Amino acid sequence: MSTRTFARLCVLPAATAAIALSLAAPASAHVSATVTDASAGAYTVATFSVPHGCEGSPTTRIEIQVPESVLSVTPTRNPFYTVETTTAQLEEPVTDSHGNEVTERIASVVYTATTPLPDAQRDTFELSFQVPDVAGETLAFPTIQTCAKGETGWTQVPAEGQDPDELESPAPAFEVVESAGDGHGSEAAEEAAADETAEGADEDAAAVAAGDEAGEPAAASDDEGSAALGWAALVAGLLGLAAGVLALARTRSTS
Repeated sequence: MSTRTFARLCVLPAATAAIALSLAAPASAHVSATVTDASAGAYTVATFSVPHGCEGSPTTRIEIQVPESVLSVTPTRNPFYTVETTTAQLEEPVTDSHGNEVTERIASVVYTATTPLPDAQRDTFELSFQVPDVAGETLAFPTIQTCAKGETGWTQVPAEGQDPDELESPAPAFEVVESAGDGHGSEAAEEAAADETAEGADEDAAAVAAGDEAGEPAAASDDEGSAALGWAALVAGLLGLAAGVLALARTRSTS
């Protein structure tokens, strides 16, 4: 295949990739949220990504508003920002997953930049919390991005049946999915782990019993096997050394 033909074959894939990237760019320009676990009742960490400033102006402040169904969040420290939370009183006290009575919730988390985030750079902000037991619903975190000049409110929430991609400034959000367990792990997985532990114990007991019937501990057989492998490795090493010395002697005699 000639160089010219190869170059022509590469043009189409390259152009296709460029078009795909250009179509994906607008979506990545939004402030978005990703979570480690979206299961109802699970403990998760939501990462909010800020990809740019406000029309060229550096970011100085990020305020993340917490949905009412999330009672408490724990923000991760960021070395370029100070962090503080605001609270709101609940209309009626509720009982959390630990049996404690809660009368207020965290309403928002505010990161204030000690060094403004340049427009051409991105940053992330993390919140840890328990996902509400509302499978099928979408949790939105309206976010206010304040810059040295201007402000962008990523606060739009799609109406029922509306495509979020149609919104100009959608709020970061994720959909809560059904839980496979109790939020701390699947019951089936725990039972499987217990069965494997029991099987391993039975196998160890059988091995010990076999060793007793043979008149010697099972561990002794393992030691003998290891010793044999060690001697075999030593012999192989000596043979290799001898071959190397012989080859060197032949080379010198030839020269």
